[in-house]
Amino acid sequence: MRRQCFLPLLLLAAGCASRPVYEPVPPDKPETQAQAEERRTKAARPTYNLAGYPPAVREGYVDGCESAKGTEFARKDGKRMGADKQYAMGWNDGFSICGAKAK
Repeated sequence: MRRQCFLPLLLLAAGCASRPVYEPVPPDKPETQAQAEERRTKAARPTYNLAGYPPAVREGYVDGCESAKGTEFARKDGKRMGADKQYAMGWNDGFSICGAKAK
């Protein structure tokens, strides 16, 4: 009998412990370079040293990582993903690495 009462309580507590899900900025919504820089400065610093990579890779990594974590700083720039291979590579790497850590 105790076990039957404990399971619903455990499920209820687990539901309360979930992290908030933020709605990412729509990829087609225009964002100026200044707005993008400000957003990325507020985001958590990457845990990997990206100093030797081009700026587009670093920017993509931050955007992808924040998207994987579901934070308010998440962004996937649809136009840039198709036009800038370095940004796309950084975004995909950031999303993959941070997504694996979040699980």
